[in-house]
Amino acid sequence: VLVSSIDDYSRMLLYAEFFLKESTWAHILAVKALVEAYGLPLRYYVDSLRVFRFVQHRDSVWYRQVAGTDDVDPQWKQMMRLLGVGVEHALSPQAKGKIERPFGWLQDRIVRTCALEGLSTLEDARQVLHAEIDRYNNHQVHSTTKEIPAIRFENARRQGNSLLRPYALPKPFTSADDVFCLREKRIVDGYRRISIANQRIEIPSVLPREQVELHLVPEPDKQVMHIRIWHESKFVASVVRPLGPFRVHF
Repeated sequence: VLVSSIDDYSRMLLYAEFFLKESTWAHILAVKALVEAYGLPLRYYVDSLRVFRFVQHRDSVWYRQVAGTDDVDPQWKQMMRLLGVGVEHALSPQAKGKIERPFGWLQDRIVRTCALEGLSTLEDARQVLHAEIDRYNNHQVHSTTKEIPAIRFENARRQGNSLLRPYALPKPFTSADDVFCLREKRIVDGYRRISIANQRIEIPSVLPREQVELHLVPEPDKQVMHIRIWHESKFVASVVRPLGPFRVHF
């Protein structure tokens, strides 16, 4: 699956990477890479994929309507709100043609190149992808803007015409893992413990019946889950657990 982001003004591809499957975590990593490299955009223009938007009757098995469309924020949208980045949804692929067109020629060129050169691994395909992105961003004159995307992008930033703004960690957080993460809430029990994925975590510094927020950062390569625990805007604990028992959609 190709996950990518394109700058509306310059048409420069700010991010493009292959993942084994489309997931919330893949899109969180994509935003993290873009923000750390270029800063915070004014807003994201995305489709109505369940990663980006809750749609009633599509994302719910309940026939009795309890929460309407957009009444529930997916993990990705919670992160965007924390960053102060707006989100708008396209209602059809045609409505976001600026990204669909690059998807078309990327698919055509990458698939053909891999077939002609006998490439079959994800890493090989990534090398082809990165070569195509470099050619498009830094060497090819765009058919609409009549400029090379990277040059147009840098000129806009230098002239103060870019809507990208500097990225800084939102207070009170001190780690990017508290921003680019999955979030869950739990109530501390009478033994000052919480449970997640059938695993007990002791939190001696938090009183029973108090609510804590868990910031989950999966590390699939090492098959571990990093859990950072916050209570009333204060960091109280950090633990590492095996990734296997977690059923969160990554």
